[in-house]
Amino acid sequence: MERESMEFDVVIVGAGPSGLATAIKLRKLGEEHGKDLSVCVVEKGSEVGAHILSGAVIEPRSLEELFPDFKERGAPLETPASDDRFLFLTRKHALRLPTPPQMHNAGNYIISLGNLCRWLGEQAEALEAAIFPGFSAAEVLYHEDGSVKGVATGDKGIGRNGQPKANFEAGVELHAKMTVFAEGCRGHLTKGLFQRFDLRQGVDPQTYGIGIKELWEVDPGVHRPGRIVHSVGWPLDRGTYGGSFLYHFENHQVSVGFVVGLDYRNPYLSPFDEFQRFKTHPKIRPVFEGGRRIAYGARAISEGGIQSLPKLEFPGGLLVGDCAGFLNVPKIKGTHTAMKSGIAAAESIFERLTRDAGADEKPATSVGYRARLENSWLWDELRRVRNLRPSFRWGLWGGMLYSAVDIWLLRGKAPWTLRHPHSDRQALGKAADHRRIEYPKPDGVVSFDRNSSVFLSNTNHEDDQPVHLVLQDDAVPITVNLADYDAPEQRYCPAGVYEIEHGPQGGAQLRINAQNCVHCKTCDIKDPTGNIHWVVPEGGGGPNYPGM
Repeated sequence: MERESMEFDVVIVGAGPSGLATAIKLRKLGEEHGKDLSVCVVEKGSEVGAHILSGAVIEPRSLEELFPDFKERGAPLETPASDDRFLFLTRKHALRLPTPPQMHNAGNYIISLGNLCRWLGEQAEALEAAIFPGFSAAEVLYHEDGSVKGVATGDKGIGRNGQPKANFEAGVELHAKMTVFAEGCRGHLTKGLFQRFDLRQGVDPQTYGIGIKELWEVDPGVHRPGRIVHSVGWPLDRGTYGGSFLYHFENHQVSVGFVVGLDYRNPYLSPFDEFQRFKTHPKIRPVFEGGRRIAYGARAISEGGIQSLPKLEFPGGLLVGDCAGFLNVPKIKGTHTAMKSGIAAAESIFERLTRDAGADEKPATSVGYRARLENSWLWDELRRVRNLRPSFRWGLWGGMLYSAVDIWLLRGKAPWTLRHPHSDRQALGKAADHRRIEYPKPDGVVSFDRNSSVFLSNTNHEDDQPVHLVLQDDAVPITVNLADYDAPEQRYCPAGVYEIEHGPQGGAQLRINAQNCVHCKTCDIKDPTGNIHWVVPEGGGGPNYPGM
């Protein structure tokens, strides 16, 4: 079926902080120079912010660059950081350690990143950028010469059998002189671009973490607005990278989360259950007893750092934000770097498209984006911390010891670069080589099960649509995953999407509860053979995070 098309100067895929920063900067540059570039942002969530999940503590330098008067404009930054704590946990005790320099938060704010994106979306629309929420960018479009032409949104009203239903709506083609991919971590379209343009040639594999978060309304007696607490240690074993955060912000709310590096080895490990167990620690539990859990969600994050950054430009397009991997892992912050990448992208695109009359007639192979980034504070910041995350392959103590030397003695200027030797899925060990982890049953007070948690994410997908978790080989979940790894997808998924069902005659099959999916992308990353391929569902589906 022929699709309608729309023409723009720039199309941006994803209304997160990097995509919205790109749109805002482009429109502001147009106003300043009298050049009216048309900008479109397409977002798969039902509204801007619906799929946004982060801790979050924001360093406001990029926001200030976009809007020096962000406070007067009403940006939702209401709780200044006031009190940093860094803890080492054992099963029963908490030892307070010196807070590493990069984790000092003076001048930063505790926020809801979803609400900040909603506000940024309003600013972008006020600058006359077009924002289309509820439309999944499902396909990259190409010119005959192989350069990116734009994207097509997914069809709506397709049944699970692949046939159009009565409410069928064909997708729309969005054509652009430049297409900016701001899909976030493990973007569906970005994966295809990596392969088509060989963008990962000569760089380390990307490594990831899964962040699982809850939002609580706590007893006023334990609420400390502005307090920031991070921890390492229990309940994770010493060979698994990860830790927790508790951020106290306004309205007696506490954001609590747990991050586990997806290069873990034990296939019996469950990041969700490690998080629930963490909240039962005697020094953590009192924060939540008597409180009320009001939201839940999960999202993968890119942890590889500067040595895992792909090529950022290709004919007709470029990458910004966490789909490229600009997270500063030791600082536990990526919003300011994501927004800075969007600002640099906008400056580079604007310069290219307005440089001369003929410059925009064919897609640009390069707009000078990477060079602009390399001359910015972002590049210096990521370079100085490049060795900290990979040092934890020596375990918790080895990583902490190396990090102390790198931070305090070498000042981030070590003459070497530690590498990421393999992908996260390659790190997973066989079930026979690891001990099963017995997790306590949830108590319903501070710890909970997956189903009640997913309910709080407001996740919804149309039942009668194609399953968006695609198996390349239907036999692998049983013949490989179950046989060799005891079906780890049952544990690494934080939403109960994957279940092994055993038949009365002894057979087994994998059940995929796609309606539960919170779009964290962990399965696409950690499946031991790479057999699970996450693709976009119908636009507007997935979680609807309130204030996350």
